[in-house]
Amino acid sequence: MRNLIKKGIALAVILMVFTGCTGKAAADDNVNIRVGSLKGPTSIGIINMIHDGENSNYSFTMETQPDVLLAGMVSGDLDIALVPANVASVLYNKTGGKVSVIDINTLGVLYMVSGDGSIKGMSDLEGRTIYTTGAGTTPEYVLRYLLKENGLEDKVNIEFKSEATEVVSTILQDTSSVGLLPQPFVIAALSQNDSLSIVLDTTKEWDALENGSKLVTGVTVARNEFIEEHPQAVASFLKDHASSADFVNSDTKTAAEYVAEAGIIEKAPVAEKAIPFCNIVCIEGSDMKSALSGYLSVLYEQDPKSVGGALPGDDFYYSAK
Repeated sequence: MRNLIKKGIALAVILMVFTGCTGKAAADDNVNIRVGSLKGPTSIGIINMIHDGENSNYSFTMETQPDVLLAGMVSGDLDIALVPANVASVLYNKTGGKVSVIDINTLGVLYMVSGDGSIKGMSDLEGRTIYTTGAGTTPEYVLRYLLKENGLEDKVNIEFKSEATEVVSTILQDTSSVGLLPQPFVIAALSQNDSLSIVLDTTKEWDALENGSKLVTGVTVARNEFIEEHPQAVASFLKDHASSADFVNSDTKTAAEYVAEAGIIEKAPVAEKAIPFCNIVCIEGSDMKSALSGYLSVLYEQDPKSVGGALPGDDFYYSAK
């Protein structure tokens, strides 16, 4: 009888261990992952996930302003958010390190557009006026950094407009002027006037500096509490994100239809033309850290406030255990 009791206790312990493990795995497999993203290029990389949302464990919300996503992450109403790279650093500092970046979702989306085909390189911008948006935000920091590194810091005039549509209007009226625009506004401008073209790609100009970083537009962040409680869910998200990004880059026509359907870009033909210029990626691990940390360092040197007052620590960069 005593042996039977011992065996019964041992079996109960084994069952408890396996039930606990199974329950955790099941929770990870079935947890509802609440994902927030911005209406723009940073949402394009997950468009296949959004399109299949009804048949998955994801709940998607799309906003026009990053502040709404930040509030959702702080309150715990969102588990994962796709935000501008510098905003992720601001969120890290604001929450005392309670979020981690899990991947880079979008590289550079800024292009210089003009009707002047003589512009072949950064040096050709000397003496010109560049119209752009985003005073005190990423577009300005990127532009000023590129000008400085190319010896043009005081040789180019920058004029800010309140909206990208104003920049488009300006360069359409004077095709000899230069506009710095993000996608999909670039394609919109080109479709309205065939005398306009992309004269400079800021991503290529950044890479040409060989500073060890990348020009990063958007990243994906997750609450550390969610990462700790649902590591398998995070792993599944990364796998699905990588698959969706591959789909977008390999089947742009179908992806464009999904993008229009989601209201990210109004018309599918415009979306189809814009997607190849959006630099949709899913970069993780050490590659993510080197590319992003270098980029944030550039922003910090220009204005510490742009990254939340301080550069994030190593714990900001998620690495699967």
